[in-house]
Amino acid sequence: MLKKSPIILIGGGGHCRSSIDVIESTGIYDIKGIVDIKKLSDIETLGYPYLGDDDQLELNIQKYHNVLVTVGQIKSSAVRGTIVEKAKKCNANFPTIISSRAKIARTSIIGKGVIVMHDAVVNSNTLVGDYSIINTKALVEHDCIIGSFSHVSTGVILNGGVSIGNQTFIGSSVVVTQGVVIGDNVIIGAGEVVKRNIFKGEIIR
Repeated sequence: MLKKSPIILIGGGGHCRSSIDVIESTGIYDIKGIVDIKKLSDIETLGYPYLGDDDQLELNIQKYHNVLVTVGQIKSSAVRGTIVEKAKKCNANFPTIISSRAKIARTSIIGKGVIVMHDAVVNSNTLVGDYSIINTKALVEHDCIIGSFSHVSTGVILNGGVSIGNQTFIGSSVVVTQGVVIGDNVIIGAGEVVKRNIFKGEIIR
């Protein structure tokens, strides 16, 4: 049996709890605990230890090295970005986490610090940028590009050849038609059907 690699999680909210289940499913990592700005209970951390706040971040990274940012991304990626920069300064390693129940085509590339959650599908020749979230049951079709620090939410359908910029939020159950280009820092609310290109900074609700 292979020895599991240690990993710490930064951020202890709901996205963290979902991420724990994904990490456990891989059988690759040994979760050593959770860093958060506030003291967390065993219920909040699903029984994993609380490792302290940001003041203990460098010590924990030196000890365990592997980090996953488990702060959720609702609309803005700013908090996730700040955490990544802090962890980088401590020489953290950011592994890619892929659920045992996800399907990733062999010709697709998934960046560092990305989590691909349960029952998500990433089809052929797709690129997912660093530190992004591909959430539960998302379908990313062939030849898509997803930038860094973007969140493809639960049940999203990205049809073939869709391009999504950096720091963009695609809400639950959004459908994006084939070949659409979505810029950086875009917010698309839940349930929208996107049939046109969306420019940088637009908000669609």
